[in-house]
Amino acid sequence: MKRVLVIGAAYVDIVVNVQRLPRSGEDVPGEWRRTQVGGSAFNVQRALTYAGATANLLVPIGRGEHATIVRETFQRLGIPMLLQDPSADNGWDVSFVEANGERAFLSINGVERYWRSEWFETVNLADYSYVYLSGYELEDPHAAAVILTALERFPQLPVLFDTSPRVDQLTAAVLKRILRPGVLVHSNAVEIQRLGSPDETYQAIAQRLNALTEAPVVVTLDAQGCYYVDQGQAHMVPGEASQVVNTIGAGDTHCGGLLAELTAGHSLEVAMQRANHLAALVVAQRGGALEKV
Repeated sequence: MKRVLVIGAAYVDIVVNVQRLPRSGEDVPGEWRRTQVGGSAFNVQRALTYAGATANLLVPIGRGEHATIVRETFQRLGIPMLLQDPSADNGWDVSFVEANGERAFLSINGVERYWRSEWFETVNLADYSYVYLSGYELEDPHAAAVILTALERFPQLPVLFDTSPRVDQLTAAVLKRILRPGVLVHSNAVEIQRLGSPDETYQAIAQRLNALTEAPVVVTLDAQGCYYVDQGQAHMVPGEASQVVNTIGAGDTHCGGLLAELTAGHSLEVAMQRANHLAALVVAQRGGALEKV
């Protein structure tokens, strides 16, 4: 059976609505909306499950206030807890959602920052058809070395690398290891600019990365849809109209939809259309992860 392994973190999101983000020294009012489990990996796994794909979630669950929320959510949703480590609590963040639906995060790291090689003993990478990996997990050089060393033992295993808003924090050595042949790069227009020079367009950067990785490079463009380069050829897939409520999880859900379709053997064009559809669904809801009702 074809399966996807989603590597990353499960955070606790404290979602707060604000009219706009405060400037230094300001005090702006906010409205608490919800406390939920999030994190890129969690949102990707939920999108994969929503799309009918089989996906395992390799995220550490620690011990503490936030880990308890994560554990209870996993139990409620029937998500197997493959990795438990009581050495620290899970991370959490404040998710500021502005009036236009755009979001910003203040994140506090937890157990997911401290990857260990023995954590990979809980899974057999040979059992998977694709792996999802976010740039968040590669910020710490030690964690990056652990994760990338494990993946490099299976060079034929396709990896989707979701760049993350902090991709510019990755070291040159880590970028060199992850931007290798067989790695599908997934980004948005802002993030991909951080992998190029100031005078390069996102299209030019995508073309250059495609030549480097010999795999598709995807750039999401919000309501416009997504742009991708495959085998040197550029394509545009229009997005779907949606009433934007909250953009938390939009890129994660796009990754999950894309991987679900690729795992099912569908073409890149079909996979992009499905990914756009799921992203349109998630931005129209208050939560950052898709759930069937």
